[in-house]
This record gives sequence, C-alpha cells and structure tokens, in this order.
Amino acid sequence: MFPRSSRLALITLILSVVSLASFNAMAHGVDESTRLFLQNNTGVQFFPFMYIGAKHMVTGYDHLLFLAGVIFFLYKSKDILLYVSMFTLGHSLTLLFGVLGDVQVNAYIIDAIIGLSVVYKGFDNLGGFERTLGFNPNAKIAVLIFGLFHGFGLATKLQEFQLPQEGLWENLIAFNLGVELGQFAALTFILLLISFWRKHHSFAQFSTASNTFLMSAGFMLIGFQLTGYFTG
Repeated sequence: MFPRSSRLALITLILSVVSLASFNAMAHGVDESTRLFLQNNTGVQFFPFMYIGAKHMVTGYDHLLFLAGVIFFLYKSKDILLYVSMFTLGHSLTLLFGVLGDVQVNAYIIDAIIGLSVVYKGFDNLGGFERTLGFNPNAKIAVLIFGLFHGFGLATKLQEFQLPQEGLWENLIAFNLGVELGQFAALTFILLLISFWRKHHSFAQFSTASNTFLMSAGFMLIGFQLTGYFTG
C-alpha cells in the first residue's frame, strides 16, 4: 500500500490533469460556439484561431497525458526543452501537412494510436522495455514519431469543418501557435506539480502509481476509440 502522502500526490496529479479537460473532450470535440465559428469563419481570423488552438490543447487530455509522461523523469531544463521541441516539431508538421494537403486519416485510428503513445510512455517510465527487451527504445525518436500522430489527430479535428481556403494558411499558423501556448501553460503547471513531489521521499511510490495510471488511461483511450471505429 502506498503511503498517504504518495496517494495524495497521485490523486492530485490525476485531478490536475482531468481538471484541464472538459466533458466534451471525451471525443476530442469542440463546444457549440467554437463549432459555429469554424463552420462560418471567412478570411484571416488570427487571434480566434490562436485561442481555439490553445483551448484545444489545454482540454486535450490525451496530449497532456503523453507529455506528462515524457517530462516525468526529466530534471534538466535543456532536456525538457529538447523533448518538447521534438514533440512540437512532429505535431506541427503533420498538422499543417494534413490540413493543407487534405490528407484524410480515420480519426478513431489516429486517436487510438495517441492512446498507445500514452501506454508506451507509462510502460517506458516503469522500466518495462528494459526488463522485457533488455534495452530502451530511442526516446527522442519515439517522441518525434508519436508527435507526428498527435499532429494528425489535431488535423482530423480541423478537417471536419471544411475550412475555407481563403486565409487558411494564416489561420493554421495561428492555431498551431495557440496549441504551443496551451501546451506551455499546461506543462508548466504539471512540471511544477511533479517537481514538488520529487522533493519528498514518497516520490518513488508516487512515480510507480502515476505511470501505472498513465498506462491504464492509455488502454482506456485505445478501447474507447476502437469501439467507436468498429461500431461507428
């Protein structure tokens, strides 16, 4: 049984991540006002799209769970910056490529892969690859590859609204910038929380429980999306 301080730490982390997501985020949906805006917008709408991008990232709990796993055992600022930059590069490329190139990808499959990325990171943090395979996959390459899938996940949501070509490039840049701002805000909060518990003796138990939770959440996301794929 985990010490009381460790259980409180885990509960706080879970509630902190969950509190960033709205109920509509279960299907990565958007609220009605955002939906109406995206369906009816014309021309360059830089700041509204930036706001929507930030909002989408802050409520995108699957993205945040993966990133929380990525930074969980990173202690140096330069390492955090490097890994987050790899993820940013990946999702920025496929976000722009997917929408501008009109690359159609099944949203359920992409979101299931995003769930798999959460499982991967929790398993990696628990030392699962080292114990079962005798080595760890290249973490930087894995973050970049999963970043590409996360970007396609963002692209599929925008493609649902058939955005007009007029001002599309500028609006996508604004959306992506908003995503980065939302990502920065959410990660700052999560990193502060993790850093706080690193100072306590219960961190070892806390880390085990937290990454077990990550794996469980990832499997739930996979199951949810595959159910939608086969029944939708």
